[in-house]
Formats: sequence, structure tokens, C-alpha cells
Amino acid sequence: MSDFLVFDHVTKRFGALTAVNDVTLSVNKGEFFSLLGPSGCGKTTLLRMLGGFERPDSGRIYLEGKDITDLPPNQRRIHTVFQNYALFPTMTVWDNIAFSLKLAKKPKAEIEERVDEILDMIQLSDQAWKYPAQLSGGQKQRVAIARALVDRPQVLLLDEPLAALDLKLRQHMLLELDTIHDQVGITFLYVTHDQGEAMSLSDRIAVINKGKVEQLDVPAKIYEAPKTRFVASFIGDTNFFSGEIAAIEGDYCYLSVEGFPQIKAFNDKALKIGQKVDLSVRPEKIRVTLAPPTPEKGASINVFQSTVKDIVYQGVYTKYWIDSCGVRIAALKPHSRFLLDQEPITWNDEVFVWWHPDDGFMVEAQ
Repeated sequence: MSDFLVFDHVTKRFGALTAVNDVTLSVNKGEFFSLLGPSGCGKTTLLRMLGGFERPDSGRIYLEGKDITDLPPNQRRIHTVFQNYALFPTMTVWDNIAFSLKLAKKPKAEIEERVDEILDMIQLSDQAWKYPAQLSGGQKQRVAIARALVDRPQVLLLDEPLAALDLKLRQHMLLELDTIHDQVGITFLYVTHDQGEAMSLSDRIAVINKGKVEQLDVPAKIYEAPKTRFVASFIGDTNFFSGEIAAIEGDYCYLSVEGFPQIKAFNDKALKIGQKVDLSVRPEKIRVTLAPPTPEKGASINVFQSTVKDIVYQGVYTKYWIDSCGVRIAALKPHSRFLLDQEPITWNDEVFVWWHPDDGFMVEAQ
């Protein structure tokens, strides 16, 4: 097979539970690839099958064209970094990193060269003779990654590796992980339930739900053009308008929503009149103004009179919850440096919400 890493129709059951359901996906060599989904969706089971800790009930796993489905973990050049680090507490940082090389009986000079090289890469050369208990959470995570990388595996598996860190440290480690990946060029397979982590790190993302891949694509397409309602709702916030196609006008269509004015949308799925559909519109695509948009803009956009019901100020933007004809709409308004000079929008204000027809995406009706 030409693909570097392939899951070929893989299924795994635990009693009556189907954890992974006929999954087929491929990962490119050197790629930073994420498995993203909620707890219990099957992403860690996929990782464990790749690592050799679980065996598929059906399907095969290939690495560089070789079937590794039945190989034990120690015969796969695949290493795992866990969220609890799993460092040896009685060994120094240097010895923790050198452990696998010593186990493989590598020459002493080679061990020293490789360990020193990777310590320099993770910027912990000055911590080499400390013990894990003397390190911060971020330092422990870097040591765990270095230990997994030192004998140059084909694939590095990262199972929720930042879950135990606080927010600021997690953000810092995201940058470090990205840098380490660029430096070593090894294929990273990253498991997370955190959309922000996956979006900021990944070359591609597989969104998993109930054991199946709902969408596999680059981050921008996952966010901007979700294929299913689950993907649209799991990746960030969105507004859904459910209804049926009432009219077609060139590349656009009109969505009829019960109790709500018709909505114009780009007909990217070539839908027909009468078809049921959900329209997803991200909050940041929706504008909120006290005055109606200009006639020039109004001719080509969706405009609805509404009432502000709740407001949350969040620094770089304000989030509004708005009642529009009985439908609750979320909108984000970014702040400019002239924010304090503007007339503020407040509770119970009558406002206009509007967006361009191109800013919504049709997803499968559910």
C-alpha cells in the first residue's frame, strides 16, 4: 500500500459495545494527524490497536505496506506518550531517556550522543541529573516525549498528553509539540477531545463519533465546511436552522424554517426543493448592529430584527444571545480599539442580526 499508515475496515467490540465500527483511514508519513472526538467515541481504542495493546475483531492495520495487526507491541516501532507521563521516579531525566537504548544494548557512545542530542532539542540539558519529582509538569511532559522519540520510532502516539496540565502550560506545550514534530519529522498520531488542540496542531483531523469517522479533512475544512451536524456542533459553536428547501435561485436556495423568515443560503450540496436540511451558521459570521445594514448590503444578505437576551463580555469579543422570531441565535462581536467610544449594545435592545448567504453550510438533517 502506498499510504504510510492504514486502518483497513477495522472493528473492535467489547461485549455488546462496538467501540470502533468499520473504520478505514490513512495517515501520511511525517504527518501530524489527530483523532478528535468526545470521551468514549473510540479514538483511544484505535490508538491502542495501533500500539498493539488491543487486537481488532476484524480488519487489518498496515505500516509502510506491512501488516502489523498481529505483531506484539515490542515488535512495532511505535511508541506512546501517556497523559500521566509514566516516568521512572527513581531514575534521573538522563536515565529515563536512555532506558530504551540501554535495553536495546546500543553502544555507550551512541546512547550518550542520542540522549544529549534530544535533551538539547527539548531544552532540558541543564536538568539531566534531576529526578522526575523535581520537575514541573511541562518538563515531565517533555521528558516523556524525548524518551519516546530517542530511539527514532516510525510513529509516535500521544494519548491526551496535555490533559493533566493547566491552561497556560497547555498552550505553551502546544507550541513545543509543534516545534518538536517539525524537528524530528516523525509521524505523530494525536488523540484528544479538545477541539482547540487538534485545530492548532494538526495537518489533518479525523472526527470520531460512536466508533465511526464522521469527517476526515484539514482543520480549516473541518471548521468551515462540516459534513454532518455532529461535526458542526462538536468543532466550536454554531447555530442550526432546521427546515426544508423552499426555492432555488441559481447557486442559492431558500430555506423554510417553521415560525421563522426564509433564509437564503449557498446551495453547496445541490439540494432540491422539498429536501430536509440543517443550516449551520457560526456565531462569528453573524453581525449584530443597532442600525440596519445599508441597502447595498441588505440586497444580498439575511437580515432579521431581533432582541438581545444575554451578553457575556470575554475580552477580545462579546458574545450575544439573541431572540429572533422565537429562535435563539448566538453571535460574536470582535472588539476594536475604539470599543469604549461606540454606543454599546445592551440587554433587551432591539437589534439587527445579519449574515451573508455564503457564510452558512448545509449539513445532513437529523
